[in-house]
Amino acid sequence: MAKKTGIATINENKGFLQLADFNMINAIAEELDGLDGGFERIKIPSAGSTVFEVPGEDPGEPDAAKEFSAVILYHHPIYAYYQNKYTGGSNPPDCGSFDGITGVGNPGGNCSKCPYNQFGSGDNGSKACKNRRRIYVLREGEIFPLLLSLPTGSLKEFSRYIKRLLSKGKKSNAVVTRFSLKKAVNSSGIAFSQAQFAVDRCLTSDEYALINTLCEQVKVYSHRIGYDAEPVDVEVAAEPEYGEAVEPLV
Repeated sequence: MAKKTGIATINENKGFLQLADFNMINAIAEELDGLDGGFERIKIPSAGSTVFEVPGEDPGEPDAAKEFSAVILYHHPIYAYYQNKYTGGSNPPDCGSFDGITGVGNPGGNCSKCPYNQFGSGDNGSKACKNRRRIYVLREGEIFPLLLSLPTGSLKEFSRYIKRLLSKGKKSNAVVTRFSLKKAVNSSGIAFSQAQFAVDRCLTSDEYALINTLCEQVKVYSHRIGYDAEPVDVEVAAEPEYGEAVEPLV
């Protein structure tokens, strides 16, 4: 059965095999040549809401979704330290890292040994260097990835999910992941939204072959995306059960 969208007619029974009908690799290279390489974003709300903001056809009116399913194409840490309190905007951090290993800027160097990447260096026992994780996802029926930025309070749940997949011999790009949110509360009584992850289904071998090729291209283009538009986290890092990922995920 096919459905009409504002962009194309999509066969819902094909899963991710529709990527074979669209030369994604060349299309990305051609369309983003000279552009900033930005991706539309799925937003996790604040204050404990359990509804994602997902890009829709009207840029000014995002869709609300209790959950969504997508393949994780690529994910990496993003660390940012601001000497003055960060309140949003496009200013680059004084020190930042896209791998969670080496910081670039002031103070720069080994992230694991940096005093600003230790609990207690920030407000309310948190880290002064904010640890997040960017996840590039592709939803079924679409041909262009979206970006989800995981806040501090969701990193431990994501780490657990990746470990569960690896224990079963699966990489994150070999399955369709179901994303949802639950309301959590820190020790100060502040509510925040915590991401949850579950396997929706495994990809077929044909789907995986197409997805695997796209993953490499997304990895390359991810380096074009700066630190702008990263949300300000609720301070939950001082609590190990919500925790920040100290070791970068592979």
